[in-house]
This record gives sequence, C-alpha cells and structure tokens, in this order.
Amino acid sequence: MPGLFLILLTAFPLVAQAQGTTPPRAIAKVLMTQELPDVAGKEATVSALEYPPGASSPPHRHNAHVFLHLLEGQIIVQVRGGPLVTLNPGDTFYESPGDIHQLSQNPSATTPARARVFMVKEKGAPTTTLVKD
Repeated sequence: MPGLFLILLTAFPLVAQAQGTTPPRAIAKVLMTQELPDVAGKEATVSALEYPPGASSPPHRHNAHVFLHLLEGQIIVQVRGGPLVTLNPGDTFYESPGDIHQLSQNPSATTPARARVFMVKEKGAPTTTLVKD
C-alpha cells in the first residue's frame, strides 16, 4: 500500500538533557511501500531520513533488512555488538532483521544529515520498534 507518513524517533542528546530543552528528533518519511509478490509476506519501503543538527535516536530495531545510503552530513551508527561506524556522504550501512540499532547520531551542531533507507520487512509490520536496554 503506497502512502506517506512520518515516523518520529525520540532523540536524547546529552547536551539537550543537561540544559532541560527538548532535544531534536530524527524524522523518517516513508516515500513508498511496495508489496513483493515473489517474496511471500514481504514488502519493501523507501524512506527519506533526516537528522537535524545534534539529533540522535534511542535504541531500536527494524525487524527488517535495512540498507541506508547517506546523502549529506555525517552520522555515527552502531548495532549492538558491532563496531562504532562514522558514515559520510556516499557511505552505506546495513542492518539485519536481528540487529538492535544501539546508536544513531548526527555529531554536528550545525549541519543536518540526510539519508535514503531501503527496507525489506514483513508485510504490515511497523518499520521501527523502540528497544529498552
């Protein structure tokens, strides 16, 4: 089912917490959802992802194959048990269905980061689920 909707990922930068201000949020806008008729029960999504300056996301999972391509800015990512990775424009990142996305942060205080995300998941399943540590 094609459609547009926003997924707001709560953000928790330490500076904003210390100052008591509302931290910026990472915003994902689903651009396309397509059922995959030759892969039973699966669908693909393409999303535009933006991290405003200083934004980060709490631990979460996608229960999907996730392919991220960074278009602008820089983000620091880490899946639980994996290395800390700094992505620059043109870099890509993969998350498996079992991964917990432990860290996702725009380290810049002035420049937004933008990415495209392609995901293959169970049909109708949520794209993101928050995970408690």
